[in-house]
Amino acid sequence: MKELLLYMAKNLVDNPDAVTVTEIPGDVTVLELRVAPEDMGKVIGRQGRIAREIRTIIKSVAQRDGQKVSVEIVD
Repeated sequence: MKELLLYMAKNLVDNPDAVTVTEIPGDVTVLELRVAPEDMGKVIGRQGRIAREIRTIIKSVAQRDGQKVSVEIVD
């Protein structure tokens, strides 16, 4: 999951070197996505559409693997 989120985020932003994903294990695994401040809008999208789609893709892949995953976009 972490690699998929990293791949998607790096392809959305202008500064792919600043993209990091931190995995926090638990009952629900949390993936924290960090990008450069100037790229935050590109990851969130208008009215949060891109962020919502990223979360949908990650959750559907996780569900297929029998996992529970949440994506948090961190400043």
